[in-house]
Amino acid sequence: MAATLLQVSDLTKIFPVGGGHQLKAVSEVSFTIRRGEALALVGESGSGKTTTGRCLLRLIEPTAGHIQFDGVDILAQTQRQFRALRPRMQMVFQEPYDSLSPRMRVGRIIEEPLRMLPELDAAERQRRALEVLGMVRLGRAAYDRYPHQFSAGQQQRIGIARALVTRPDLVLLDEPTSALDVSVRAEILDLLSDLQAELGLAYLFISHDLTAVRRVCQRVAIMYLGRIVETGETEQIFEAPLHPYSRALLSSVLYPDPASRLSRYVLTGEIPSPIDLPQGCHLASRCPMVEPRCRSAYPPMDRFGEGRSVACYRAQEMRALGGLTTH
Repeated sequence: MAATLLQVSDLTKIFPVGGGHQLKAVSEVSFTIRRGEALALVGESGSGKTTTGRCLLRLIEPTAGHIQFDGVDILAQTQRQFRALRPRMQMVFQEPYDSLSPRMRVGRIIEEPLRMLPELDAAERQRRALEVLGMVRLGRAAYDRYPHQFSAGQQQRIGIARALVTRPDLVLLDEPTSALDVSVRAEILDLLSDLQAELGLAYLFISHDLTAVRRVCQRVAIMYLGRIVETGETEQIFEAPLHPYSRALLSSVLYPDPASRLSRYVLTGEIPSPIDLPQGCHLASRCPMVEPRCRSAYPPMDRFGEGRSVACYRAQEMRALGGLTTH
């Protein structure tokens, strides 16, 4: 088994809002990513997955928790100390065009992160930029052009090249295909899978696109209202989720086999406001399996075999429901 690259423990991010209230965007989130592994962070809009990713890169500062990257506690570092690690942790953004400066040529855009590495001269920066352009299948001709001269899919390839140019160990992918049409999306997912295999990259793949997650990621962590409710190997969770929220989320996915269908699992009611969340499980007001203890105390994250954890008092009963796919 590969060594742990990233270990996140009890990560919390609270935003103050008016009237003395608080928005707990991320609450006691814990997970690990091993070298060369792709972990998906999945949930609906507002679940806290993007905030989690931005906390990892210290684009926003966490309120509490610990983040160990390759054995280094990055939250104990000053911003200046963290800059030395930053080339090893890169990000690909959701909107490819908005993340690229329209005034800069592609070569300059890709070389920009290398300016954090004073040991590299201009010739080496250019060599590396041309190298990663080849990796993302754009080629040398793209170097002197501007972002607006490319399609959305090509622009995302440029964003991926910029992330790769510092030779990172970990790449955070924040909804990297959501702005692309279906055919281009498939090409980008294939590219990401190929790059992971070729370069030994670790990914944190932030997405609500469950088909993309199943295609790229080896493990999944499912978030609901700031908390991780279930983690496990991708196929384990897709075939037989053990948390009611996971089951409802995954039962909505279109299944590619016309001879099969997914058993429906429906939640009722409205999603609670993330401001001053109620005591107990955040799903209690919507869950068909709710019982009194669900409303009084948040369920602990319990292990269900190697690498599988679920925060639900009734996970054993969920297991008895069997798999999602029926024939």
